[in-house]
Amino acid sequence: MAGGTAQANSTLEERKLPMKFSWIACQPNCRGWVSAVGIITADSPREFDEFARGRQLNGATIVLDSSGGSVNDAIALGRRFRGLGVLTTVGTSVANQAAQGRASVLPDAYCESMCVFLLLSGKTRYVPPAAHVRVHQIWMGDRADDAKAASYTAQDLMIVERDIGRLAKYTFDMGGAGDLLALSLSVPPWEDLHELSAAELRLTNLITTDAVADVLPRQDNSKDNAIPVAEAKPKNNDRFVSSTMEGEAPQAARATKTAEAVVPTGGSAAPAPVQPAQ
Repeated sequence: MAGGTAQANSTLEERKLPMKFSWIACQPNCRGWVSAVGIITADSPREFDEFARGRQLNGATIVLDSSGGSVNDAIALGRRFRGLGVLTTVGTSVANQAAQGRASVLPDAYCESMCVFLLLSGKTRYVPPAAHVRVHQIWMGDRADDAKAASYTAQDLMIVERDIGRLAKYTFDMGGAGDLLALSLSVPPWEDLHELSAAELRLTNLITTDAVADVLPRQDNSKDNAIPVAEAKPKNNDRFVSSTMEGEAPQAARATKTAEAVVPTGGSAAPAPVQPAQ
């Protein structure tokens, strides 16, 4: 699949950009799915609404490949997903340009930070054994590069604690376990992301099925209509952190920050959301 390989390599770069939604058609082999690749930004919920307009996405499958992003915008996006009753999985979507209607999912993909909570939004959730699901603490992104040496105000702590509360409510609303929060919040930004083991994926309720056919079903029972799954090259391990800088441009070359609201001064504005430190 020469065309498919080229597209897979391109997706590695797309993962560093703001999240993009694409419909992957694979008829007559399967029913198609939504590819969600990239960083969750303040624009992602609105862009998903625009993508969904005119499409019948109720019960659709969303294939995630993301380093995470904005806490509050990921929560908003995840609630949209759950409202549609979507199914979720992790992978890199590849369409073979040489064979129209042929598509595949490369399982060696990454779902990190707030992507993990998007994964949780699926009514049915499948994680391939080759996929990497990684968690990390919420942190102030403009200080995550040297978190130990940075200084923090009482307002900074209030913002983090408030958004942990929002994330906790969302986790339980989606059917996740408190173990997911405990694992995530135990990893500080100066340590490597924690990759969830198969046992931890079950402990946290992140997976609900071991069968890929439950999220990527064939059109019929014919063996010829199975979704092809190929081996993917390992992705880079970009860390994704919180930012409190309003108007910050999307980080195209470095998937370590996304834009969020400015931390207010003088008590005249609402507190800023935070981003996960991954």
